[in-house]
Amino acid sequence: MIRGELRVALAGIVALVTLVAFEAMAVSTAMPVVADELGGLRRYGLAFSLFLTASLLGTVLAGGWADARGPRTPVVAGLLAFAGGLVVCGTAPTFTVLLVGRAVSGLGGGLLVVSLYAVVGAVFDEAVRPRVFAWISSAWVLPAVIGPLAAGWLATAWSWRAVFLLVAPLAVVVGAVLLPRLWHLGAPAPEAGAPEREGLLSQRSRALRGLGVAAGAGLAQAGAAELVPLRLLPVVTVLVGLAAVLLALPALLPEGTLRARRGLPSVIAVRGLMTAGFFGAESYVPLMLVLERGLPVTLAGLALTGAAMGWTLGSALQGRQGLRMDRSRLMAVGGLLVACAVGLLVLPSLHVLPGLAVLGVWAVGGLGMGLTLSSTSVLTLSMSPPDLRGRHSAALQLSDALGAVVGIGVAGAVFAARLGAAPDLHADLSGAAAGASAAPSADGGVTFALVFGGLSLVGLVAAAVALRVRPAGGWPNQPGAGGRAASVAGP
Repeated sequence: MIRGELRVALAGIVALVTLVAFEAMAVSTAMPVVADELGGLRRYGLAFSLFLTASLLGTVLAGGWADARGPRTPVVAGLLAFAGGLVVCGTAPTFTVLLVGRAVSGLGGGLLVVSLYAVVGAVFDEAVRPRVFAWISSAWVLPAVIGPLAAGWLATAWSWRAVFLLVAPLAVVVGAVLLPRLWHLGAPAPEAGAPEREGLLSQRSRALRGLGVAAGAGLAQAGAAELVPLRLLPVVTVLVGLAAVLLALPALLPEGTLRARRGLPSVIAVRGLMTAGFFGAESYVPLMLVLERGLPVTLAGLALTGAAMGWTLGSALQGRQGLRMDRSRLMAVGGLLVACAVGLLVLPSLHVLPGLAVLGVWAVGGLGMGLTLSSTSVLTLSMSPPDLRGRHSAALQLSDALGAVVGIGVAGAVFAARLGAAPDLHADLSGAAAGASAAPSADGGVTFALVFGGLSLVGLVAAAVALRVRPAGGWPNQPGAGGRAASVAGP
C-alpha cells in the first residue's frame, strides 16, 4: 500500500502531471484556431514539434543533473520554464513568438518529466512502481474529459490566449505544494558492490550533445517544412540537421539502442517508435476533423478524450496485480493496436467512415499506448541500477520526445509539401479553419490519408522490436520486470 508521506508525494506528482496533461489536451484542441488567427497554418506542425524538440535538451540536462544532485533542483527549473513559456504563448503577437514560447515550455517539460521519473525511482519501492505509473497515467483522465471542451469553448467564445494563461499560475501553486516533499532527496548512492561507471559523459558533454540533438532536430524540421517547391537551402538545412542528430544522439542512449539490441536498448527503441507513430498522427487528428470533416473545434477535441481514456485503461491493465502476460508480448500487442488505429484514420479522412468514428478509433490507439509506454517506464527503472536511473530515464524520455518530433516532423513535411504544391488547397483549408461552410477539398482528404497511412507502419515496426525487449538470458527475478515476475507488481 502507498501510505503517509508517500501518498502526499504521489498526490503532488499526479496534480502536476494533471496540469501538464490539461495544457497538452487544450493546446491540441485550440491550435487550429491559433494557427488561423496568427497565420501559421503552414507551420502548424512546428507548434507541437518545437515543444518536443526543446524538451530533448531538457531531458538530457535533467538526467545527469538528477543523478549528480538529486531531482529537486531540476524540478524547480522545469516548473519555471514550463510556466514562463505558457505566458509567452498566451501573449504572443505573432505565430513566430508563439513558437518561441512553445520551445521554452518544452524545455521545462523535459526537465520535469525526467526529474519526476527520478523521484519515482528514489521514493517508491519497485513492487509498487507499476501502480504508481498507473496513477500517473490516470492524471490524464480529468484533463481528457474537460480539456477539449474547456479549450474549445475558450478558443471560440472568449480567446485562445486563456488556454495558455490559465495554466501557468496553477503550475506554480502545485509545484509549491510538491517541492517540500522532495527537498530531502539528494544524489542517489551507487549500489553496494556495483562496478565503477566508466565511459559516462560529463554533464557538460551531455549538455552539448543534447543541444546538438535539439538544434539538429529543429533545423531538420524547419527545412522539411520548406522543401516544396524544391530549393537548395531547405535541402541543405535538412541534411545538416540530420547529421547533427546522428552525431550527437548515440552517446546519450544505452549502447545498441539504434540497433534494437535485446534488453534495455530495445525498451528505449520501442518508446521512440510508439511516440513517432501515435503523436505524429494525433497532432493532425483535430485538424483533419475541423478542416476536412467540418466538425466544431470542441467536438474535434473529444477524439483526444477518447485516446486519453483508452491510455488510462491500458496503463491500469499493465499495472494489475496478477499480470501473467510477458511484458515484451504486452508491448507488442500495444504496438499492433496503435498501428491499426492510425491506419483506420485513413478511412474518415477519405469520407469512408463518419468523422465521429474517430472518437472510438483513437481510443483503441490510446489503449495500445497505455499498455506499452507504462511498461517501458516500469522496465527502464527495474533494469537500471540506482545511480543510473536518471540517465536511463533521460534516455527513455529522449527517445520519447525524439520519436514524437520525427513523427510530427514527417507528417508536417508531407502536409506542408501538399500545401506548397496546391495553393488552392491552402485556401480551402484556411477557409475551413476560419469557419467557412465550403465543402472540404478532395485533395485535403488525400493529404491526411497519406500522413496517417505512413505513420501506421511505424506501429508495426514497434510491435516487432517489442519482441526483442526480453533479455537473452530471461527476465531478472524481481518484481515489475516482466512475465511471471510482473505478477507480483503492485501493492
